[in-house]
Amino acid sequence: MQENNYPKLHNATWPGIVGKGPDSEPVIGIDTMLQMTAAAEVDGVKFDGIDIGLFSPHYDIDGSADGIKKLADKVGSYQLEIGSIVAPIWPPSGGSAMGSKEDRARFVEQVRKSCQVAKQLKELGIRKGGVVRIDSATGPEAWSKDPAGNTKLIAQTFREACDVAADYGEKLAAEGEICWGGMHSWKAMIDTLEAVDRPNIGFQADMSHTFLYLLGYNSPEDRILPVDFDWNDRETLTAALKKLTHALRPWTIDFHVAQNDGTVHGTGSHDKTGRHCTAADPNGKLDIAKDAGHWLRDDNGALTKAFRHICWDGCMFPNEVMTQPKTWNDILGAMIKVRRMHGWYEAE
Repeated sequence: MQENNYPKLHNATWPGIVGKGPDSEPVIGIDTMLQMTAAAEVDGVKFDGIDIGLFSPHYDIDGSADGIKKLADKVGSYQLEIGSIVAPIWPPSGGSAMGSKEDRARFVEQVRKSCQVAKQLKELGIRKGGVVRIDSATGPEAWSKDPAGNTKLIAQTFREACDVAADYGEKLAAEGEICWGGMHSWKAMIDTLEAVDRPNIGFQADMSHTFLYLLGYNSPEDRILPVDFDWNDRETLTAALKKLTHALRPWTIDFHVAQNDGTVHGTGSHDKTGRHCTAADPNGKLDIAKDAGHWLRDDNGALTKAFRHICWDGCMFPNEVMTQPKTWNDILGAMIKVRRMHGWYEAE
């Protein structure tokens, strides 16, 4: 029997930036992120690719076409491909999706630039698929001042962004993360996506971020697990994950494997969101391989094959942890287990 070779296994570059910077630890450069990704190996299996954040200092989105070619050559030199990319839609270069007319125009323009890069990476042969990731670029506190009106504005901005993305043959994925207004709970996320009403938008599920949806952070009324939940009660946890994934799976077009310990965390200028834990963290509340199946299989347990690749997202790890080879081998090992349990084989 052949070893599963799909979905392809990707790491991400943006954990070298997110939560780093002047008010935290130093940024880890893209070359280092690529080197660590390419060096990881478990039982002869290596990462197939990388997902890319198109923001400084890893990448200059206002650079030339030559910069795109250099990025493709750099990634290709490590025998990696590129999958999904993150659009830098936040202020000051971007703007809030529910902000002023000027804010929203900057948001859409950043999506346009990102889709241009995405298209050219495909044309260069280094990018086989994936999505362009977005969020609302605004916090839940600001959103809560006018939920209906602000959701309408976010949806309008996302619609405009979707129309731009369609011109480049791209799909947009809105990441479910509790720090983004209109996306901070599973119900708010669905309301926003339904209001957008475009065929080329979907949901990016992250096992750590979406796990916090169960606990109702920033939206207690949408909590799924009981307030006095006992973490030893695996049956109730599984039922909660099934309810969550039943609601969001039909929207899901991109998937991040991750671990969470049931707490929020933020470093640098990044607001608190679901804490990403290392794959071997003893406080992790998820059975990574088993619980990934709630997203990768339908309600009847059949493989959806909805994603040609899956990505590990481990933001806001200390640099000391991120620069240890064991960290990436443990992560790769966890990803391999997910693929063995929920993957498939295709002749190539």
